[in-house]
Amino acid sequence: MSNIGIEKLNVYAGVAAIDSMELFRGRDLNPSRIQNIQQQRRSLGLGFEDPVTNAVHAAKPIVDMLGADADRIEMVIVSTESGIDYSKSIASYVHKYLGLGPQCRFLEVKQACYAATAALQMAIGYLHSGVSPGSKVLVIATDISLVDGRAGYAEPSTGFGAAAMLLGEDAEVLRIDRGAFGIHSFETMDSARPTPHADIADVDRSLFAYLDCLLNSFRNYRARVPGADFTSTFGYLCMHTPFAGLVQAAHRKMMRDEAGVVDPDAVAADFARRVAPSLVYPKVVGNLCSGSLYLALASLIEQREGDDPVRVGLFSYGSGCSSEFFSGVIDARSRAALRPFQIGAALDRRRLLSFEQYEAHLDATLDAIAPVQSRTIDLRAWEAFLPRERGRMLALVRIDDYYRQYEWI
Repeated sequence: MSNIGIEKLNVYAGVAAIDSMELFRGRDLNPSRIQNIQQQRRSLGLGFEDPVTNAVHAAKPIVDMLGADADRIEMVIVSTESGIDYSKSIASYVHKYLGLGPQCRFLEVKQACYAATAALQMAIGYLHSGVSPGSKVLVIATDISLVDGRAGYAEPSTGFGAAAMLLGEDAEVLRIDRGAFGIHSFETMDSARPTPHADIADVDRSLFAYLDCLLNSFRNYRARVPGADFTSTFGYLCMHTPFAGLVQAAHRKMMRDEAGVVDPDAVAADFARRVAPSLVYPKVVGNLCSGSLYLALASLIEQREGDDPVRVGLFSYGSGCSSEFFSGVIDARSRAALRPFQIGAALDRRRLLSFEQYEAHLDATLDAIAPVQSRTIDLRAWEAFLPRERGRMLALVRIDDYYRQYEWI
């Protein structure tokens, strides 16, 4: 049996957050609708943070843990919707500030919220090929939100941060089932990021595409994996989580249409047992785009009861749209592998902002990936968020002739 899969997994979700009710209050949104999205808090970016700093903060603890073995990282793949250049990849900056060696491929991939799973499958194929025994691949999903009041009810559920995964031949976190996957993709304009200052979305089209892709990607999985059953094959389920309310609706639809279970109490019990543990972190971070599924995986591993080996069904969806249902096994080593990164504790340490503070910083946040020739970031505006010990946080400090300059502060 192959043991190729995710060896390490870490999530970085910024240093600031806002309560959803505070954002509802500030935007004068109907508070009764917060139950639909089930969002409690969302992470926020500040003016010195961008997709590069997010990626480095998520991946650096993994690289540091490897020590000399970091030289076995032969590929760095960064997935993002928040690209900063039409040619140069974010991965080049990330490679530099992680201090990785020159014998390394790096590239950037894009397909909305599906891209990290595409990168993961590329990496798994490379590792299974056996052309470089013992090699490792670093996959990092990193994004920033570009929403403001124009986004309406989508603003409170939009996240900020990165998820970093080290893939290799000793899968401590998730042993991925070889050849067990289902795919469903087609072109649709359900969302887009046409400028560095705006996300747009056709909400209804996106929701229906998500539900359609979940059903059909699972059916394609079932065609490839004889005997696969939605209710009995998987002890837990993790799904791409734009907001927890959508995941609950998707689970309910699958229980009805695929499993034939219509009793509301039975559906609710199954959701509470197999899905709810994966939503604890997404509910306090928001949508991490292509990192969303892997934030949910981290949540599941740390929130589930017990450490017995169990198969997890994972659904990845990206607008536009591409989707995949695949599976893997977690066990006692999974929780132990995440423990050093203290993901939950880091989420608890975020500083909560009032709506007025959020609004005051919003313009600088939206400028994070703006293509400007020159810019200097005055860190004094965010002094309260900076670490007391120098060298603990990477910050964007200036842009010189379009070249981004970062410093450890």
